[in-house]
Amino acid sequence: MVIPMTEETDSQPTHTIATFVDKGGVGKTTTTAHLGVALAQRGYDVLLIDLAGKQGDLSKQFGITPDPDAWPDISTVFRDKWKEITEKLPDVVDELVTPTGEGPDLIPATEALDGLDAELNSVDNARERYSRFDQFLTNSIDGRYDFVLIDLPGVTNNVTLNGLWAAENVMVPVRPGPFEAEQAAALQDDVAEINDQFDLAIELTLVIPNEVDLRTKLGKHYVEAFADEYPNAIGEHIPSSQDIQNQQKRGETVFALEEPSKTAHRALEAYEANAELLETRVGKSTANTPSVQ
Repeated sequence: MVIPMTEETDSQPTHTIATFVDKGGVGKTTTTAHLGVALAQRGYDVLLIDLAGKQGDLSKQFGITPDPDAWPDISTVFRDKWKEITEKLPDVVDELVTPTGEGPDLIPATEALDGLDAELNSVDNARERYSRFDQFLTNSIDGRYDFVLIDLPGVTNNVTLNGLWAAENVMVPVRPGPFEAEQAAALQDDVAEINDQFDLAIELTLVIPNEVDLRTKLGKHYVEAFADEYPNAIGEHIPSSQDIQNQQKRGETVFALEEPSKTAHRALEAYEANAELLETRVGKSTANTPSVQ
């Protein structure tokens, strides 16, 4: 396989992408993990951040068991004393990060995320409430990585809005079905409203039909429908593959398979194609960079 590589990623800006749709069970975590690995294999420094809840599914995808007593954790960066902590402990951000073993780094979810939404409700100023995570990324993460992918909760709450505020781009995995199509459309409206209200420029960057079986009329219909609805954001559909679920149970992505099945191979090609689309749409390009075998 020929994998394009970048020569000087440190000199390039960090691009932040939130994975979100207001519905659970559509493959947000799986998409975040696999796109993160695909980008890392293309030579980028990638950080994955799990804000999706205390269950820590993004950690489980890589076979990682976070220390429940670890401090600081991802919830700490939303709190009032975070700036004071970073001033006293300059290397504190390094304590948050765990290597996945497949390329990207990870900041895992913790149980402390559970009460964070209610805590943020007590912040009266809306701009201050929704921009705390963005402040963390700007002050502590920008310049360390080429890509930051954020796995958001499957519901719109204060944590979700922090993630959307911080993101330049939103990536939306959708499964074939009318409800999923409605949720993707609603998200497009929500992003426009957030942009107008707070003078932001968040973009719906990549819509990925997920777990699609093109052998069925329903699968073909929805892939075509999403392509018509989001012509500038549609990505390569991810075919159904039992290997994806099997690898999740093993704590690995399908990129770790030594002998992928035919369906897994097609899924890998689709994830790689979507990684290339992300490069193009966020302004990165491998067109003038060398490649290695």
